[in-house]
Amino acid sequence: MPRIPLTWLAEHVELPADLSAEQLAADLVRVGLEEEAIHPAAVTGPLVVGQVVALTPEPQKNGKTINWCRVDVGPDHNEPGGAPRGIVCGAHNFAVGDRVVVALPGAVLPGPFAIASRKTYGHVSDGMICSARELGLGDDHAGIIVLSTLGLDAPVGTDARELLGLGDEVLEINVTPDRGYCFSMRGVAREYGLSTGAAFTDRGLPTGDERPAGGGFAVEIDDATPIDGVPGADRFVAQIVRGVRADDPSPSWMQRRLQQAGMRPISLAVDVTNYVMLDLGQPLHAYDLAQLAEPIVVRRATPGEKIRTLDDVERALDLEDLLITDSPDGARGSRPIGLAAVMGGGDSEVSSGTTDLLIEAAHFEPITVARTARRHKLPSEAAKRFERGVDPELPPVAVARAVALLVEHGGGVAGELTDVDQRVPVPPFDLALDLPARLVGVPYTADEVRETLVSIGCDVSDAAPGTVRVQAPTWRPDLLVGVDLVEEVARLRGYDAIPSIVPPAPPGAGLTPGQRTRRSVARALAESGLVEVLSYPFVGTEQLDALRLPADDDRRRAVRLVNPLSDEQPFLRTNLLVTLLDTARRNVSRGASDVAIFELGLVTRPVADAPDAPQLPGGVRPSDDELAALDAAVPPQPRRVAGVLAGQREPAGWWGPGRRADHTDAIAAARVVAEVVGVEMRAQADADHAPWHPGRCARLTTADGRLVGHAGELHPTVVTAHGLPARAAAFELDLDVLLAAASPDPVTAAPVSTFPVAKEDIALVVDASVPAADVLDAVRVGAASSAAGDVVEEVRLFDVYTGSQVGEDRRSLAFSLRLRADDRTLTAQEAADVREAVVAEAHRRFGATLRA
Repeated sequence: MPRIPLTWLAEHVELPADLSAEQLAADLVRVGLEEEAIHPAAVTGPLVVGQVVALTPEPQKNGKTINWCRVDVGPDHNEPGGAPRGIVCGAHNFAVGDRVVVALPGAVLPGPFAIASRKTYGHVSDGMICSARELGLGDDHAGIIVLSTLGLDAPVGTDARELLGLGDEVLEINVTPDRGYCFSMRGVAREYGLSTGAAFTDRGLPTGDERPAGGGFAVEIDDATPIDGVPGADRFVAQIVRGVRADDPSPSWMQRRLQQAGMRPISLAVDVTNYVMLDLGQPLHAYDLAQLAEPIVVRRATPGEKIRTLDDVERALDLEDLLITDSPDGARGSRPIGLAAVMGGGDSEVSSGTTDLLIEAAHFEPITVARTARRHKLPSEAAKRFERGVDPELPPVAVARAVALLVEHGGGVAGELTDVDQRVPVPPFDLALDLPARLVGVPYTADEVRETLVSIGCDVSDAAPGTVRVQAPTWRPDLLVGVDLVEEVARLRGYDAIPSIVPPAPPGAGLTPGQRTRRSVARALAESGLVEVLSYPFVGTEQLDALRLPADDDRRRAVRLVNPLSDEQPFLRTNLLVTLLDTARRNVSRGASDVAIFELGLVTRPVADAPDAPQLPGGVRPSDDELAALDAAVPPQPRRVAGVLAGQREPAGWWGPGRRADHTDAIAAARVVAEVVGVEMRAQADADHAPWHPGRCARLTTADGRLVGHAGELHPTVVTAHGLPARAAAFELDLDVLLAAASPDPVTAAPVSTFPVAKEDIALVVDASVPAADVLDAVRVGAASSAAGDVVEEVRLFDVYTGSQVGEDRRSLAFSLRLRADDRTLTAQEAADVREAVVAEAHRRFGATLRA
């Protein structure tokens, strides 16, 4: 984001003398430029100009020679009585009489590095004579700063922070994509003027001193394959500068401003182009004229073409990339010398031997620039501006400014100018003067609307009654239709003037039955001791492999994202457990070994041979057939609920050893979900469904046989792959199936019987291969068919026994029955009838016998 030094901004707009960065931020936020950060002054405390009045070299035992100096720092800073301060300095590039920069005790230099009086080399050094690097002015640490070498002169005792620009606060702002002109001092100054009424001087307008075009370096724009019919470039300005010392350092004031703006000074040619870009908003590029061959051709890349950019990387080009090329050996446009508006090429860069330059400023189309910058991962400062829109009137002004700076500070002579201008005039559009008031809800008058449009640079003329014709300024390519101007009126007239009115809630609306049920499911699972989590829906092949899914499993058919957040996770999940198990693994790896978590979320289940999504036209409403085709191409996204339980389900303590979570906890949690939804769910053994254990997995269905999900113990290989405690369990249910099976009728409360309960315990011996759930169903059916009628209130399996007493490959299942009638007290005979009916039904189905 752009950084705004206040002293630099003051060259464009009138600023109060006491303006702080904090106040500047408050002024700019009123027009939509938000504060990102305030960077404090580089140096705090006393930093003054001093004059060396005595210098005594003193050789040391280590072979080093230090200078014991007496430095006059002015009457306000000298020692008591007016004597110069004594300072030890190890540099030798100064002499008696030189004026230097002195940091006095109490100053804090970049680092931070606090200055204090200290004893060293047998003297008390009462301050420090500073080098450029110590003040953050550059990398030079070979010697201290001598003001005369910088072309500066100031009285002894002068505040050096102000002299060198080290006391400036810098405001960093956040610029929205439609305000690209604010990536410059010119643009920010304009907005400050609109916010405060301060006088703004537009330094981006022609001054009349610009050299007329003609006789310059030959340039051609030849875009044979424009994107959406819009050429990649419509203006190219280039001027020759001969005899310039391009590799000299730039002046200190320019280096300091570049550093304040967040850029590293490099050389005069590079610094000048960067400085003008930051000042006016027009990116420029400097070429070594000796390395160029006429003509320069701006064109699209050809198949297989490559370029070596300034970062010394060879890049394969795309056919959409816009190139700046030259013509060595007469081959027109054969050599790429730059990715247009993104980065220059290495074949024509300015070097230490460069004396003749070609300074280029062009106007490039934003979409082309944005695609190239993202394709090659080159978010350059130039691309950042061009992809947001640059003023097409700026190139000749910016080139003239850059050439003048080069000539002033590097010598040389300005040469011929080329200006290839193929711009198409932007048509004006009409605006109803009452539109801002109607859309914003503030009664803006017609005069207020006109005044606002003129203030942002629009040409406004009368059209039909109540309507004006508006020609947007060239620096605002985002103003294309009337509603764009409505936003400007609201912004500049003050967002605080827009009332905050909360619309009334429509009566009768609220959560749908499905939404209420989903919330009830989440609440019930939380009350059962599980913690709700939310995981990212992106997965990779390795995660599916960790679930031991077969190669032909439908859950491996996943939607691949075109632009995934991570190349390792390019797919959308097809089940919840794949991401929920990763969440469990992360918790266990961080010490939370007892895990009970659940998630409610969508999964994506693409259908084989599904049609491709159509490419819909922009700017028009799709037809019903197109919308239907689009809907048909969207894969189903059922809503699931899943949970993972691992470690201790009940903690150990004085009350006992605790209990580890197992498959029964997962099945119980799944039954909690079904109970909340109001659906009877049946469980059957499923010996082959990953990622569950083949012997401890339940297939869960509705009464009519529709698959709801699975629950049970996870396969040991899956547990190991995820680093979970042994015997971890999980469940996953299709919540949409459960909701579809739920009755839409309201639940009717059943009368509570006031008659006493009768209890019966029955132990049935069956083959060990018979599932307990099937025996439980037989108990329920048998009890309901007894002569006493359907008097079963509850049936519960409370014991499983295997051993010699029941025989080999047999087991005893003990059930507890609670019996109660609505209209009478059950007799002992009726309880016995229920018992006999249960035994008979279990014997009929499984050959069960009553355990003795």
